Amino acid sequence: MDLPSGTITFFFTDIEGSTKLWEEQPDTMHLALARHDALLRAAIETNGGGVFKTIGDAFCAAFATAPEALEATLMAQQSLLGVKAGIGSELMLKVRMALHTGTAQQRDGDYFGQPLNRVARLLAAGHGGQVLLSQTTYDLTRDVLPGEASLEDLGEHRLKDLARAERVFQLHHPSLPSVFSPLRSLDNPTLPNNLPQQVTSFIGREKERVEINRLLAKSRLVTLTGSGGTGKTRLALQVAADVMDGYPDGTWLVELASLADPSLVLQTIADVFGVREAAGETLTKTLLSVLKDRQMLLVLDNCEHLLEASARLVDALLKSCPKVMVLASSREALGIAGESAYRVPSLSLPDPKQPQTPASLSQYEAVSLFIERAVGVKSDFKVSNHNAPALASVCHRLDGIPLAIELAAARIRSMTVEELGSRLDDRFRILTGGSRAALPRQQTLRAMIGWSYDLLEEQQKRLLARLSVFAGGCTPDAAEKVCSGDGLEAWEMLDLLTALVDKSLVIAEEQDGTTRYHLLETVRAFGCEMLQAAGETNTIQRRHRDYFHDLAIHAEQYYHGLEQIRWLDRIETDHDNMRAALEYSQCDPGQAETGLEMALSLGEFWAWRGFKAEGRKCLSNFLKVSDLISDTLRMRALIVLLGLEKQYTSNMKNQYASLLETRMESLGEISDKKILGDTLATLGERAFDSGDNVAAG
Repeated sequence: MDLPSGTITFFFTDIEGSTKLWEEQPDTMHLALARHDALLRAAIETNGGGVFKTIGDAFCAAFATAPEALEATLMAQQSLLGVKAGIGSELMLKVRMALHTGTAQQRDGDYFGQPLNRVARLLAAGHGGQVLLSQTTYDLTRDVLPGEASLEDLGEHRLKDLARAERVFQLHHPSLPSVFSPLRSLDNPTLPNNLPQQVTSFIGREKERVEINRLLAKSRLVTLTGSGGTGKTRLALQVAADVMDGYPDGTWLVELASLADPSLVLQTIADVFGVREAAGETLTKTLLSVLKDRQMLLVLDNCEHLLEASARLVDALLKSCPKVMVLASSREALGIAGESAYRVPSLSLPDPKQPQTPASLSQYEAVSLFIERAVGVKSDFKVSNHNAPALASVCHRLDGIPLAIELAAARIRSMTVEELGSRLDDRFRILTGGSRAALPRQQTLRAMIGWSYDLLEEQQKRLLARLSVFAGGCTPDAAEKVCSGDGLEAWEMLDLLTALVDKSLVIAEEQDGTTRYHLLETVRAFGCEMLQAAGETNTIQRRHRDYFHDLAIHAEQYYHGLEQIRWLDRIETDHDNMRAALEYSQCDPGQAETGLEMALSLGEFWAWRGFKAEGRKCLSNFLKVSDLISDTLRMRALIVLLGLEKQYTSNMKNQYASLLETRMESLGEISDKKILGDTLATLGERAFDSGDNVAAG
C-alpha cells in the first residue's frame, strides 16, 4: 500500500526484555517472533496502516488517521496476549506500544521529522503490554474510541528527549493488563537525576548515540570530543537520558563551563551530591567514600579549560568507585587510562552541488535543525523548491556545526535564506545573537571558536593561523614547508599538528595511504583573521604559492609515463590549493610570471581532468598583465590556450593562433628550439584544421 502523507499517526512497538529471552530460549523465541511479526502486520494492515520500517523486533507503522491507528493497537495487543516465548514456557512476549500524530517528510519509503523522535521517546517511557498516546493523538481519538476502550490521563511527563513535557495517556480495555510501574520518564522517582529540561528539541544523532552507548557498555570513561559548537553537551545529555534506566543510583550532571579556577572542580562535583568535607579527612576522600558503592553515571561537561584537574579527579573516581561511570565532554580527551574518546562529527549535510528539493533535504540533520529553529523565530518559514538550493549551501558552508546553524536560523526573522547565504563570507558578524542565558562564548560563533583558540599555547596558535592558508587541506610535508620558520621549527611541526588534532581544531584523515590535515571552513575563516592580525598573510601565502608551484612543475614530468594517473590524482587532491596559489599570483603583478609558470604546468591536468574552461580563464587572466610576462612564457601560454580551445569556437582559435603567429614574427629568430618547435607544430595543426594544407606543410 501507499504510505500516508501530510498529518500522520505513527505507531511504534518493541518487545520488553527481548534480549534476555533470546539468550535464554533462542529456538523458541525464533518461533514466537515469527508469530509476533505476523500478528502485528495483520493488525496494522487490516486497519489501513503500513509498516515502513522494522528494527530487530521493533515495528514502525504509519496511519492516515488516529482512530485507525488506535484500532490497530488494540487488535495487536489482544492478539499478542496468547503469544508465549515457546511451548511450555511461562514467559509471554510483552510488547509496549506508542502512538503520536504529526507532520513528517516521506522519502524513499521512510519518514523524517520530529514526530518520529517524539513517538520513540514516548515508547521508551512505557512497559511491556502498555499502550501510550500523546496529547495530539488523544485529542483525535477520545470521541471515537473502540467499544469498551477508555483512555487514562497519566499527567505530564518529561520524556527522555529533554525538551518540552508531554501529557501522556494510557489505553485501557477489559481484555488488556491495566496496572504498570511508573513511566520511565525523567520525572520517575526511581530514576534519580538532575538532567535539565531543554527548551528546544534534540535533532538526529541516532548513529552517534548508538556508538556512544556501545562505548559505555565496555568502558567506564567515555569522552566526547570536538570543536566548539558541535553539540557535545547536548549529545551527552541525550545519551545520559537514554541510558539512565541502567543506573539505579542516578544520572548526574556536573557543569564546569563557568568555572575558571581548577581547584573548584572537586567542590563543584561534591556540591551535586551534597558532600561536605568531614573532620580529619580531605574533601576528595570524603567524596570517594560517599560514591564508593553507588551505581551511577556522572556527566562531566566542558572539561577542556580545566583538563588536568578534571583528569585527576576522574582517575581517582574510576580507581576508588568501581560502579561509577563517567561521560565527559571536552575539546580534547582527558588522557587517562581506560578512556574511550569519541569525536563528535558535524551534522549530516546535503551536497550543494546536487539538485535539491524540500523532500531530498529532509533526510539531513543540519537541514532539519535549521528548519526547526527557523520556524521557532518565523512560524510561516517553509522550504520550497526555490530556496532549497540556498538552504543546502548555507548548511554546507557552516560545516554542519549546530551552533552555527542555530545562529543562522535565528536570522530568518529578518532575511531570506538566499540573503543569508550571500552574506556568509562575513559570517562572524552575521552569526551573533544567541541565547542571552547562554555563556558569552556560546552567543556568537566567533566567541565560541575564540574560546578554543585562547586555550592554545602560543606555538599552537601560530600554526593554526598559518594552516588557514591551505584550501582543501594539506599533507604533513606541505604543512612543514609552508608553516615552519619565523618562530616555528620544522622538527616540532608534527607534535603541534597532533596537539591541534587532539584539541579538535584540526581534522586528520587518511586518504590513499597519506594523512591529510584540514580545518572546518568556519575555523579556517577565524584562522585567516588571526594570520592577518599577526601580519603574516602575505608571507605565508607566498610560501604556499611557492610550494604548490614546485609541486605542479614536478608533477608535469609524469603526465606521459606509467605514473600518469597517480600524479593526476595527486594534483586533483590539491586542486583547491592550486587555485588559491594561482589567485594569489594573479592579484600581484610582480608574481605574475611565477604564477604563469605554474599555470602552464597544469595545462595537461586541466585538459585530461575536464577543467578546460577553468584553464582558459586562468591563462587569459595572466596574459592581460602584458608588460610583466616574458615573450617566451607568453608564447607558451598561447600554445596551451590553443590546445584547450580545440573543442570550442573557431573564432577563439583564430584569435589565439593570430596572436601566436604575430608574436613569433616580431621576435625574429627564436633561440629556444622547444618553443620554436611547439609554435610551428601548433600553427601547422591549426592550418590543417582550417583546410590550409599549404600553410600546414
